[in-house]
Amino acid sequence: MFYHNKSIFHPVTFFLIGIPGLEDIHMWISLPFCSVYLVALLGNAIILLVIKVEQTLQEPMFYFLAILSTIDLALSTTSVPRMLGIFWFDAHEVNYGACVTQMFLIHAFTGMEAEVLLAMAFDRYVAIWVLHSLPTILTSQVLVGISMCIVIRPVLLTLPMIYLIYRLPFCQAHVNSPFPTVEHMGIAKLSCGNIRIHGIYGLFVVSFFVLNLVLTGISYVYILRAVLRLPSHDARLKALSTCGSHVGVICVFYIPSVFSFLTHRFGHQIPGYIHILVANLYLIIPPSLNPIIYGVRTKQIRERVLYVFTKK
Repeated sequence: MFYHNKSIFHPVTFFLIGIPGLEDIHMWISLPFCSVYLVALLGNAIILLVIKVEQTLQEPMFYFLAILSTIDLALSTTSVPRMLGIFWFDAHEVNYGACVTQMFLIHAFTGMEAEVLLAMAFDRYVAIWVLHSLPTILTSQVLVGISMCIVIRPVLLTLPMIYLIYRLPFCQAHVNSPFPTVEHMGIAKLSCGNIRIHGIYGLFVVSFFVLNLVLTGISYVYILRAVLRLPSHDARLKALSTCGSHVGVICVFYIPSVFSFLTHRFGHQIPGYIHILVANLYLIIPPSLNPIIYGVRTKQIRERVLYVFTKK
């Protein structure tokens, strides 16, 4: 049975088969996924708690860090529980509407993550190069405006995907698919209709994604220039270590996501399990690393965490 809407046939359910070729070791694969997810939940929850409790952490950096932790909690929770349900409870079936909703949330939160990483890079650039003007540049109104851009632009870019997906016909009532099929092109490729417009729109969306990456990279180039001018050798090493870890997290986020996007279009010879494992990296690894890199390694956060959990 199909859902019918003006000659457009939608499947009743998607049957998510997990990681094709590795079904026999799903239980073992679930252990690192679950561990990383728990780290993401605990780490981001602690960051949010500390920032909320400690009134001294009112700088723009901590404001953006709170937004990042919120997005990380949402992004990982949108994807990992479904994955663990497949691995642990054989919960393979998901109805069409839920699948499209999950697609929207994953793409929207991924876009928000890219936006907030850019905002944090800009904040560090302003703090280093125009330190004395920081309060006048990043005012409350500016922070609210940046926050609205972080949320609104990814949502506006993702909404047309829902319309495009609902316009696609499917030739089966129950569609078998690997996880995550909830990527836009992952769902589109399962249809029996023409998906050229989906590819074009996907390129349009990814251009904004790449633009964020370029602007983030430019910000860190200027930050690096400032770091190399520090008079103290130890200060340079410490700053380079911090910037290097930040850039590492950004690469972990961007490289798998761009790889997944390109693989859907050009990587037909890449084994499916490699594509799926790499695609899952940007959904679960950055949310677990961000609290460590941006939180524990930040002196103020580290001191506040120790204070909150050790004070009587």
